[in-house]
Amino acid sequence: MSAAAETRSRLHSLLERFRREKGGASAQRQAIVEERFSDRNGDRNIDLSGNRLRIAVVGFLVVYGIITGRLVLLGMAEVQPSLALQSARDSVAAARPNLIDRNGVILATDIKTSSLYAEPYKINYIDDAIEKLSAVLPELGTMATRRKLESKARFVWLKRELTPQQQQAIHELGIPGVGFIPENRRFYPGGSTAGHIVGTVNIDNQGIGGLEKYIDGQGLAVLQKMGMSADSDMRPVKLSVDLRVQHAIRDELKRAMERYKAIAAVGIVLNVKTGEVMGMSSLPDFNPNDPKQALEKNRLNRATAGVFEMGSVFKTFTTAMALDSGLVKMSDSFDARNPIRIGGFTISDFHAKRRILKVPEIFIFSSNIGTAKMARTVGIDGQREFLKRLGLTTRMHTELPEVARPLRPRKWTELTSMTVSFGHGISVTPMQTAVAAAALMNGGRLISPTFFPRTEKEAMSHAKQVVKPETSLAMRELFRLNALKGSGRKAEVPGYVVGGKTGTAEKVVNGRYDRSKRRNSFLAAFPMTDPKYVVLVVLDEPKPEKKGMYATAGWNAAPTVAGIIRRSAPMLGISPEFDAKSTVLVSN
Repeated sequence: MSAAAETRSRLHSLLERFRREKGGASAQRQAIVEERFSDRNGDRNIDLSGNRLRIAVVGFLVVYGIITGRLVLLGMAEVQPSLALQSARDSVAAARPNLIDRNGVILATDIKTSSLYAEPYKINYIDDAIEKLSAVLPELGTMATRRKLESKARFVWLKRELTPQQQQAIHELGIPGVGFIPENRRFYPGGSTAGHIVGTVNIDNQGIGGLEKYIDGQGLAVLQKMGMSADSDMRPVKLSVDLRVQHAIRDELKRAMERYKAIAAVGIVLNVKTGEVMGMSSLPDFNPNDPKQALEKNRLNRATAGVFEMGSVFKTFTTAMALDSGLVKMSDSFDARNPIRIGGFTISDFHAKRRILKVPEIFIFSSNIGTAKMARTVGIDGQREFLKRLGLTTRMHTELPEVARPLRPRKWTELTSMTVSFGHGISVTPMQTAVAAAALMNGGRLISPTFFPRTEKEAMSHAKQVVKPETSLAMRELFRLNALKGSGRKAEVPGYVVGGKTGTAEKVVNGRYDRSKRRNSFLAAFPMTDPKYVVLVVLDEPKPEKKGMYATAGWNAAPTVAGIIRRSAPMLGISPEFDAKSTVLVSN
């Protein structure tokens, strides 16, 4: 049998089977079918039938292709994230560089975490979803969550920064329309230790304080906005801070607050030759891992964002002003036998000597009368110009965003000039005080402070000569003399040749000075043979350590400075010197 005949036979068989199953076809249709498959012109009909089959197959393929394509498109549309979801993914993907101290110790870093979101339009059973979610995260069992899930929003956050255990538990619930977005969370291994320096970030990993905010302003925020900081391998940012010194400062301040029952404290260690901040602490501080703490008023960074009357510490600048002017010499004397009465006010000495005092005696006895008379010798204009030259009447420039402007007298009268000379009537930041003092210790060059590494050569490229080298040498002698014979004796640390000036300032309460509330300071430098570091401690409202003891700066701020120097000096590379010549700097 030919192939054509065999094909016709099979088709006839199929036709008979079709008739039986469907109950037969009309005679007309039968005739048409039989005619098609008749022996007449058999080869021609078979060819036509083959063409029709091919057309049918192609038609089926086209139809099924369209259906398949549509299903694929629908599938893709189902998994394609909404614009809101994609935007959220982009915003939380931003990475930040590690912050490290000068020795490479990590101060801030990113860790991977996940956050929970929902696409409300995909959730059909809201009650069921809330019940399941609240079993893992009880805080989601609220009306606020219901409003989010009932909203017409395409995307809503439910919970940021889940723990791995929480993420796994929710994942196992298998709730449609609920998912996770991986993101970077900022982590500060040292907690509060350097909180005011490193600052903190918000929930979207954007800097909102301290150096974190500064770094954003240097271009990181732009990179994040452009999506160029996600999962990138950014080089760490090195700070000038030595974490070991930072810890010592903070620990000594905590001990001082407990010992003297103070309400707040500030400590700064500054390199006088480079302007590098080696450590800075302000207590109470905050833990940057809990950014909400930074919003509490009492946790203000008092070192740069707080302005205070520094009291007798300011006599350091008045004495330097008088000597640098050439109108006063170290050998000059001023009459301190009687108080000064001016404009209805009386200027007197706390520990009155009631005699004529030489300049070194005015300094170590902290005579208000003698200091006021030195200021009067220089004059109002000279005083204003000198304080401006030291940067004490303008806003300080440094990398921290939290920097306050000093409070200057509105009207600079003769009385104002006298009170400013011993630290009343003008308020500055502790950091400004330390920076100005560094200029008096390093040969007379004012160097802006920095929280990033800087070489001495780099510092000198923008330093300003603000006092004569001879003035700087004279102030070093006075600092050392005060530690040997004056109010700074409790700041002495064997082998490190410390010098400094105390300051005990009455606080202003309701517009009046309150003698029962003090802010004590000790401004120090070491080693005085060749000063390398300035150390400043401020204690707010310290009390006597024991009954019968004083609450003045020489009794609390000075020993706190000694503790910081004793612990920090070896880490700063300063070796102790026990040569008898190194213990005395002043001329006889």
